[in-house]
Amino acid sequence: MSNVPGPAAARLPAPDASAAAPATGGWRALWPELIITCAMVTVTAVAAYGYAGSAAAFATVIAWAVVIMILLRALVPGTPAEFAAQDENGQPAGEGSYIGFWRKRGLLVDATTNMRSYDADLRPTLQHLLAARLAERHGVSLYADPEAARRLLLAGEPDDGLWYWLDPARPAEQRSTRQGIPQRTLSEIIDRLERL
Repeated sequence: MSNVPGPAAARLPAPDASAAAPATGGWRALWPELIITCAMVTVTAVAAYGYAGSAAAFATVIAWAVVIMILLRALVPGTPAEFAAQDENGQPAGEGSYIGFWRKRGLLVDATTNMRSYDADLRPTLQHLLAARLAERHGVSLYADPEAARRLLLAGEPDDGLWYWLDPARPAEQRSTRQGIPQRTLSEIIDRLERL
């Protein structure tokens, strides 16, 4: 049974359509970074061994292990109090950094591979962007008049498949096995938000 009504099913995949597809997130998405890291450790350890012997190679591997542990700790999401901390511009602290970039990348990967992650993290962000665009440019409240918001977002096209992903009345997904938002659909939503 599809949650996407109307002719949108022909253009956009239904939320359940790709649930059987293998997940591309998690460690699988990090293969390039892991291969590069292993190559860097190996090359520097071999160079240290050739230059100063096995003790230097061992010290190089230990130094790399310490650096990697520090980087991994920096990439691990912090506590709720750390996320609540904001800088002087009202943005989450550290979000403009390299680490903030990887956290955002992880959020996007999780949202495309898992429906529960999409509903918990990315959907509220997209809804806030839509609400801001509607309020600023059209004087429409997403939450008070969702039907007018839907008409403006879809711009007369019978594409309720996009609205499914942003609908504030849709309950959040409780199952974690369904695939999240397809990348093509996410791109289409962002394009429409820019044009709105």
